[in-house]
Amino acid sequence: MAAAAAGGENSGAGAGAGEGEFYLRYYVGHKGKFGHEFLEFEFRPDGKLRYANNSNYKNDTMIRKEVFVSPSVLREARRIIQESDIMKEDDSNWPEPDRIGRQELEIVMGNEHISFTTSKIGSLVDVQSSKDPEGLRIFYYLVQVRPHPQIPTLFVHRQITSTYDALITSTRAIG
Repeated sequence: MAAAAAGGENSGAGAGAGEGEFYLRYYVGHKGKFGHEFLEFEFRPDGKLRYANNSNYKNDTMIRKEVFVSPSVLREARRIIQESDIMKEDDSNWPEPDRIGRQELEIVMGNEHISFTTSKIGSLVDVQSSKDPEGLRIFYYLVQVRPHPQIPTLFVHRQITSTYDALITSTRAIG
């Protein structure tokens, strides 16, 4: 469930001067025919971007990558989160995780901490039929990989995409 917590250190490590701590983690996955399949990424306050993708389809192995991103990438991710207004939402009326799967989004920005959990969302029809279509729509567009006029996404934004492309060559496998 969504939770807002005050307090904590404003370390600002990697987040940019005067902006406080920034942490973001997103997970989407399910347990099915091919076992536990998921995609997860996190931006840590020290600038480390961690990525994991587990698919057992055709006996694929888990992919884990780590890169350090620049403070400007963290600032841009933070700006996207701020402009989305996701920190004002509450997941108490969102669909509970089910056999189809689950999504989790955790964000720490300064003294604010939120954590959302919901089911996998297949389309805008699922969003519209929920008990909180406005709040769930913000979540849906934020985690999608396609652009939306009001809510830009992490991986289609020009600055992050070009930085990601430049950094992908310097990734190293972990594990």
